[in-house]
Amino acid sequence: MAPHAPPRSLRAPAPGAAAATLRGWLIGLALACGAALVPGAARAQAAEALAEALPVSELSPGVFVHFGRLEDWLPGNGGDVANLGFVIGTRCVAVIDTGGTPQLGQRLRAAVARQTALPVCYVINTHAHPDHVLGNAAFKRAGTQFVASAAFNAAMSAREPFYLNALQRDFGIAMGHDAVAYATVTVSKTLELDLGGRVLMLTAWPTAHTDNDLTVFDPRTRTLFLSDLLFVQHIPVLDGNLRGWLAVMKDLAALDVATAVPGHGPASTDWPAALGAQRQYLGAVLRDTRAAIKSRVTLARAVDQIAPEPAAAWLLAERFHRRNVTAAYAELEWED
Repeated sequence: MAPHAPPRSLRAPAPGAAAATLRGWLIGLALACGAALVPGAARAQAAEALAEALPVSELSPGVFVHFGRLEDWLPGNGGDVANLGFVIGTRCVAVIDTGGTPQLGQRLRAAVARQTALPVCYVINTHAHPDHVLGNAAFKRAGTQFVASAAFNAAMSAREPFYLNALQRDFGIAMGHDAVAYATVTVSKTLELDLGGRVLMLTAWPTAHTDNDLTVFDPRTRTLFLSDLLFVQHIPVLDGNLRGWLAVMKDLAALDVATAVPGHGPASTDWPAALGAQRQYLGAVLRDTRAAIKSRVTLARAVDQIAPEPAAAWLLAERFHRRNVTAAYAELEWED
C-alpha cells in the first residue's frame, strides 16, 4: 500500500438492546417502505421487503457481496449493476456501497437483515458514481455514519442535480436533495473502522478511476473491496486520471490479498493477477493515445484508432471505450 500517515480509528458505539433486535430491523424496513405505524401493517410490509432482499454470496465468514449485472446503469435492470457488500462484526455492520436506486438500497438493507439483527453503523461509499451511492437513502437512520473519501462530498455535490434528474427522467423515481446522503466521516489517507471484533482498513487513493476512490480491506479474511479501481469483464471506465490509475494499480498489486472484489464483475482469489487484463487495456490506451498525439492525430480520428483490439475483449466497450479515449486524449495532450 502507498505510504500513508498512521490510520485514524473509529469505534462503533455498542448497540442498544432494541437496536440489536430483529424486530427493530423489521420495523425500520417497514418504515422505509412507507408502512403505517400499525403492528400488523408493519409486519406485512417488513415481510414483503425481506422477501425482496437482494441475493448475496458469503465470500468469507461475515463478508457478503451482491454482484450486480454486467450492464450499463439503466431502467431495464433497475440500476442493479454495481457490486455491493457488507461486513458483520460483533457490534454492528458496515455496508459497502448501496446501489443505483433507493429501492436497491432498501433491498440491500433487507439482505443485511436476513443475515444479522445487528445495526448498520457505517455506510461506506467508495466513490460518487450513481450506481454505487443512490441507495444511500435507505440507510439514513439515527446512529448510521456515512464514510467516504475526503473528496467525495465535493464530487457528489457537483453531480447531484444530474443524478436526480436521471432518476426522474429515466427511472421514473422522484428523489429530492434530502434523500441524498453525504459523508459524515471522511478519509484523507487511511482510517480504521471498528465493528466489534473486526476492524476494517479504509484507504483513500490519489486520483485514478475518479478523484475520490476508496478501498476497504478486511484483514481477518484478507478481503479487499476495490470497487471501481478494478473492473472484471466490464470495460474499465475512466473518470479521473489514466496515469494516476496505472500508478495506483502498482501499489494495489503489492497488497496481501486473498479475495479481491471489483466494482463490477466476479470476485477473484488470484491476486494480483486479477489486475492483469485491466492493466493491459489501460496501458494500451495510454501508449496509443500518446502515439496519436505525437503524430498530430486529431481527437475525432483518435477515438476510432486508439486501442480498438484491446477494447474488443471487454463487455460494454461500445458504450465506454470512445469516452475513455476522449478522456485520455484530454489528459495527455498537455503532458510534459
